[in-house]
Amino acid sequence: MRMFRVTACVPSQSRIRTQRELQNTFFTKLVPYDSWFREQQRIQKMGGKIVKVELATGKPGANTGLA
Repeated sequence: MRMFRVTACVPSQSRIRTQRELQNTFFTKLVPYDSWFREQQRIQKMGGKIVKVELATGKPGANTGLA
């Protein structure tokens, strides 16, 4: 199965007290090839940035470890 390993940076929504205290959250996840566009839209709507995209193989939901 063709998968993408996506590393993204998303602003944290939980602890925003002031504009200056914005914290970014980095995450890495496996995304199926077919739903890549939907995931890309979701990250961008949350105000995040995609840092790195790699082709990968594996099962959906598997831990990709530290990138």
